[in-house]
Amino acid sequence: MGCEGHSHLQASWLSEASLSPAIYPSMVQACEGRSRAQPPTLSLGAAMTQPPPTKAPAKKHVRLQERRGSSVALMLDVRSLGAVEPICSVNTPREVTIHFLRTAGHPLTRWGLQHQPPSPKQLEEEFLIPSNFVSPEDLDIPGHASKDRYKTILPNPQSRVCLGRAHSQEDGDYINANYIRGYDGQEKVYIATQGPMPNTVADFWEMVWQEEVCLIVMLTQLREGKEKCVHYWPTDEETYGPFQIRIQSMKEHPEYTVRQLTIQHQEERRSVKHVLFSAWPDHQTPESAGPLLRLMAEVESSETAANSGPIVVHCSAGIGRTGCFIATRIGCQQLKARGEVDILGIVCQLRLDRGGMIQTAEQYQFLHHTLALYAAQLPQEPSP
Repeated sequence: MGCEGHSHLQASWLSEASLSPAIYPSMVQACEGRSRAQPPTLSLGAAMTQPPPTKAPAKKHVRLQERRGSSVALMLDVRSLGAVEPICSVNTPREVTIHFLRTAGHPLTRWGLQHQPPSPKQLEEEFLIPSNFVSPEDLDIPGHASKDRYKTILPNPQSRVCLGRAHSQEDGDYINANYIRGYDGQEKVYIATQGPMPNTVADFWEMVWQEEVCLIVMLTQLREGKEKCVHYWPTDEETYGPFQIRIQSMKEHPEYTVRQLTIQHQEERRSVKHVLFSAWPDHQTPESAGPLLRLMAEVESSETAANSGPIVVHCSAGIGRTGCFIATRIGCQQLKARGEVDILGIVCQLRLDRGGMIQTAEQYQFLHHTLALYAAQLPQEPSP
């Protein structure tokens, strides 16, 4: 369909709901226990006052759940109403999704991640996580479709970035981007977004300016069979909308390229670091985890030097490789600070903020492999 592995995750609400007995047994059982109405009861006093039976057959009372067809007369047995428990509220697929994403988790210790990791089959089953994609009907923003690289990858409304339009453009506040929470639930640590399009480059730089971004991490090449992202930065100097972008320096590493940029608006000028990681093929995982961990080290050094606004992370759709990068960084921070990591919980948190983050089971497995390698590089800890 054009987006990164989107077909693997694009499940309708119906298909997600069909998984609920396996994923949400407690919620299903609670409702099942209340769904069976009690049979009509008859008190002793009432039984003694009943008239004697006649030869004519007694008319059968038709209760609500036994009704068949609109032409059948409906008679309520009022004597049984006191014995019927209140109707159980029904959770919609949307409510079930949000509940699962807020509560699911599977903590792994450093030792367990390295020496007793879940099997590929276990991880594939664990990856049956609700996607939390947004339907176009839920995004009531006129004209947004012209600024979406993929029509089914949309920003979740509650966390989407809104452009302030300080320079008085008349294009509205829309950009396909979401604020993403980081380690320990810290708000707005990242912005996950799609690869800029020709008509959204100025919007992208406005977002960078508005959010005081100091670091951009790009996880896609410009073309991978087809266009994945436009060349939104200059070779030397270029103007995008009201923003002037200039290249100050460039340094190439084996797996990524670092550019130091300046962005100027009117008389104010700021520095922005742009990191292009090219060792990650579309719809796949890197050949090894080492390059990704070296990218993490580059990001850590940038954060130490200038820690201000969110880190902008993008690939093409802004959910697959983007989700893996953010999840890897949060996982590294958990391992370093706590000695354990909850990868399932991390992915669920990401999908609450932007639907579909981490697109394939292979990416989910690679995330475990990368964090196991990182755990092995940390100072030794005693085995359990």
